[in-house]
Amino acid sequence: MKREALIVALDVEDLQKVRQIVRSLSPSVRFYKVGLRLFTREGPEVVRWLKRKGFKVFLDLKFHDIPNTVGQAVESACRLGVDFLTVHALGGEEMMRAAMESARAASKKLKKTQPKIFAVTLLTSHHRLAPLGIPGSVKNGVLRLAELARKSGVDGLVCSPEEVRELKKRYGKSLRLITPGIRLDSQGKDDQKRTATPKLALSLGSDYLVVGRPILKALHPREVAENFLKGRD
Repeated sequence: MKREALIVALDVEDLQKVRQIVRSLSPSVRFYKVGLRLFTREGPEVVRWLKRKGFKVFLDLKFHDIPNTVGQAVESACRLGVDFLTVHALGGEEMMRAAMESARAASKKLKKTQPKIFAVTLLTSHHRLAPLGIPGSVKNGVLRLAELARKSGVDGLVCSPEEVRELKKRYGKSLRLITPGIRLDSQGKDDQKRTATPKLALSLGSDYLVVGRPILKALHPREVAENFLKGRD
């Protein structure tokens, strides 16, 4: 797989730890995900630091609010120069469209490359929807939200390995797919219920794989990252 298809999730507590991880994974890894835990602790500076070092950044904050607020948040993300960012498909078509319009306008104004916006369908920790008051199966829920996202014009979807084949069949290259929940065969699932090996996810049609704990907690992180890049199970 291409190096930039592997996105390492920086699910750690602070920038000092980020620096240690980046050193341990260089030059194998070129793309990093900044999520809620890290961004809440360190704020925009962690994104700026990664961009100064020449890395691509996936800002995974799953924006979900009224359209105007999400549009403003996307504009702020554009100012940081992020490459990918996420919105929640559950926020609705109008909200997702506002995110796309804001990304286009802000990027043009700032003369920056427009970030790709990915809609999160259902989290990989979800394996039953009944407790949420949503009828139907997880798969059907994902497909309904995916179609809503497509209509809004987003660049891609975040989905579990279980939905990749169907989504790729439906949308082909028109929507890029980011797949979290990637594990090597010998590794546990942690709190994620819908997982797959890198080889399987890629064969099903995933464009990008997000990997966190299996690499970050490894005794030799760069070696494990290389195994993922080589598609080893």
